[in-house]
Amino acid sequence: MCGFFIAMNNVFWLRFVALSGAISVVLGAFAAHGLQDQLSDRYMDTFRTAVLYQFLHTLALLAVISLPNQFVRVSLCHWAAISFALGILLFSGSLYVLVLADVPAMGMITPVGGVAFMAGWVLLFFAARSGQ
Repeated sequence: MCGFFIAMNNVFWLRFVALSGAISVVLGAFAAHGLQDQLSDRYMDTFRTAVLYQFLHTLALLAVISLPNQFVRVSLCHWAAISFALGILLFSGSLYVLVLADVPAMGMITPVGGVAFMAGWVLLFFAARSGQ
């Protein structure tokens, strides 16, 4: 596992990944079969984007928590995992609320989640150790 913190909380992280992955599949199926005739094309695209980003970053989070310690700087890996999780909650979560509850103000939170995703990728870049 990626570092002491993540190893100590691997049950939490694995459950977060499992739950997020399951939610991605459920919401993707819900969009395809239950929302297709209920949403405008714009809102359907927004919902699909939320599902796609959630699923991709769920897989990224799974990869981060599975990295062997000898390949990463533990503290940066820890923060990359947190950034991906925050991105999932803020980016995808705000888009789900925006579409399902028709709360356009939630769109102001979405970029914060996008920044969290970007920060996670940058942190992962710097977490990589060289010369092992």
